[in-house]
Amino acid sequence: MRIILVTGAGGAGRSTVAAATALAEARAGRRVLLVPGDGFGAGPGDGTSGGAGTGTGAGAEGGPGALTVLRTDPAAGFRRAFLALQDRSGTLFDLLGAVPFEDAELTEPPGSRQFALLRALREAADGDHDVAVVDLPPLHDALAVLALPAQLRRYLRRLLPAERQAARALRPMLAQLAGVPMPAQWLYETTARWERELAAVQALVEAPGTTVRLVLEPGPDAARALRDARLGLALHGLALDAVLANRLLPAGSPDPWLAALTDRQRHHLETLRATAGDLLSALPHLGPDPHRPADPALLAALPDPHRPAGPPAPAPRVEDRLAEDGVLVWHLPLPGAVKGELSLVRRGDELLLGAGPFRRALDLPAALRRCTVTGAGLVDGDLRIRFTPDPGLWPRPS
Repeated sequence: MRIILVTGAGGAGRSTVAAATALAEARAGRRVLLVPGDGFGAGPGDGTSGGAGTGTGAGAEGGPGALTVLRTDPAAGFRRAFLALQDRSGTLFDLLGAVPFEDAELTEPPGSRQFALLRALREAADGDHDVAVVDLPPLHDALAVLALPAQLRRYLRRLLPAERQAARALRPMLAQLAGVPMPAQWLYETTARWERELAAVQALVEAPGTTVRLVLEPGPDAARALRDARLGLALHGLALDAVLANRLLPAGSPDPWLAALTDRQRHHLETLRATAGDLLSALPHLGPDPHRPADPALLAALPDPHRPAGPPAPAPRVEDRLAEDGVLVWHLPLPGAVKGELSLVRRGDELLLGAGPFRRALDLPAALRRCTVTGAGLVDGDLRIRFTPDPGLWPRPS
């Protein structure tokens, strides 16, 4: 299944574009799942679905297409997860004298919407669909959501490492002596289940069939937003499938003020094109009521649903320069990176990398773990980190 993640600048119309993208894919004859975000309530009358959230449409070549809208309920999801954990911990809470919560007492905490999006992504993969279109929050929040599974797995491995489940054989005996289940047992069981679920979502985010579409409105901040997007997506290994310049005003207006505004938009559009190239598509302004994803002009301006996905994200690679210079060079693609906005910290087998407003902890390849960092340089968006083998750890030739 192909997954199209739609994000962009706040207020650029990404929710309308996400709904239109899902509709275009359905009309091309595919079974499509749309996961709408907070900014757009897909439903009857907006051209994306009908009845109970599903709809059908004629394919572009006469084949049947189907569109299903998956609505998320973050509050209900949080209550279910909390109550399930409370039930599993009931004996321990009774021992501590804690008063359990009831369903009606629980309110949605911050962060529950991000987890709801990740659950929806997992549900999308389990369904019978050809394409899933996910309306994500604005760019920085979207990258934080997509990075969450890998980050949480990292925290779990550090705080509750599986290899340190002490006294595994003694826990049943200790439980009999104490008369209550040992917390470590259910804690590690829960951790293992979370690890499996997070790993499954992370695999979906990093799959070759997952791409990102960026929605921007041509203006003074658009070029910086595109630069940040390319940098953040590359740092997290995500492929940019299309850049959609939204709400483009029609040319040739007799009104001088509107004509000047149109000219400025076209100037910013060309600036975007210089960076995005063939990935750029210009979408028309839909007038005072923009929530019309079924608008024929909008559907016609979207990238062709039959075109293949864009190129995969450039992957890090290790260059062997031991014979020439005595070093291994780790190449990390960071398009648009600025030297003064980079930070590198080696901590154990991880590299903590900061690029502009983004941060990520990268696992070092096995060969580099036996080396020390001896330098780094940025050349045309390629971060090159030099590693020198540690004589105490590097294998000696026989």
